[in-house]
Amino acid sequence: MSAPEPMRRRAEVPPTAGLPPRLRDLLPGAGAPLDARAAAWLGVDAALVACSGTAALVIALRALRRTSARRTVVVPAYTCPLVPLAVAHCGLEVRLCDLAPGGFDLDPAALADACRTDTLAVVPTHLGGRVADVDAALAAARRVGAFVVEDAAQALGARAGGASVGLRGDAGFFSLAVGKGLTLYEGGLLVARDAAMRRALAGEAARLPRRFGWELRRSLELLGYHALYRPRVLRYAYGMPLRRALRRGDAIAAVGDALGPHIPLHRVGAWRQGVGARAIARLPAFLDAAAERAAARRARLAALPGVRVLDDAGRGAGTWPFLMLLMPDARARDAALARLWGAGLGVSQLFIHALPDYPRLAGIVPAQAVPNARDLAARMLTVSNSPWLDEPGFARICAELEAALRP
Repeated sequence: MSAPEPMRRRAEVPPTAGLPPRLRDLLPGAGAPLDARAAAWLGVDAALVACSGTAALVIALRALRRTSARRTVVVPAYTCPLVPLAVAHCGLEVRLCDLAPGGFDLDPAALADACRTDTLAVVPTHLGGRVADVDAALAAARRVGAFVVEDAAQALGARAGGASVGLRGDAGFFSLAVGKGLTLYEGGLLVARDAAMRRALAGEAARLPRRFGWELRRSLELLGYHALYRPRVLRYAYGMPLRRALRRGDAIAAVGDALGPHIPLHRVGAWRQGVGARAIARLPAFLDAAAERAAARRARLAALPGVRVLDDAGRGAGTWPFLMLLMPDARARDAALARLWGAGLGVSQLFIHALPDYPRLAGIVPAQAVPNARDLAARMLTVSNSPWLDEPGFARICAELEAALRP
């Protein structure tokens, strides 16, 4: 896929709405630590800070593994490739569950088949900030005595039933990576309702080493993120590498799915935690503004013929880092990406493939027929909900999508 011409203006819209960093976030200051502030905002007694969302999942799976001889983890067939890598890292086996047709929830029949006496945990995913059907995962898991770990990596701030997502299952985790609503450059949060589970997670987290080299690297990367996360500079830091990957026809590199098996595991330093603690005060207002912006824009996108904007299906109030559009067919999706991916307007893909179709996951992910997951991968694109996507840019997206929908 070749990259289209970028916008005439010297600016770049990121593919997701991240909370812009401020200089005062970087300065040392007193106040409650990040774990306490995050716990208070999420409405839990305690929250654990991890060095990534993936690391948070590893901590959760290691803690669960200590309680059981079971060794299989059920994951959606369309999710971040880091999820099966984390499962394998823990010495566990991946079992795929296909999605419900035309959506991101786990298919009930496939879920019932996947949950067996060897199942340690099920990992439902709040994809793209949308609220997943955790109740179905809980019912299937409980029938066989398995745990539920909610993947809320992209959904920090989403709520269901009056509470934060991540709390209906046995544990839940969030990502604080680049471009997320709140970021430490790389980081994560891990929560649980039950006090005994929180103690088990904390005990597992305490076993992680302090690695000065990794923390120094992440601190420098966070400083670089502060310097570069602005529309004009992103054109060089993000836009140019993206368009080079598209010119090579390397969609996996363009979207950032080219991930290796190594998962850094270490404790997060005090300075980066302080950056997050100071920034989190601005996060609720940022998420509210994003939801208001998304409400207007998703209505306009849903009015396009044959286009569906994935929503929360009445299960709660998700966050809106981007809007996930399900195009009527793969041809229309690919035509839209040919016009818009790389144009600097924040249109992208979420994950390139269903999990069985990543060559690097061979041997970790079983070869399996997952038609609904493959259909979602073939028909979905994302539209950024960044505040930097202005009205002329959004109007151009709508016009290009309309053109791509024509036969």
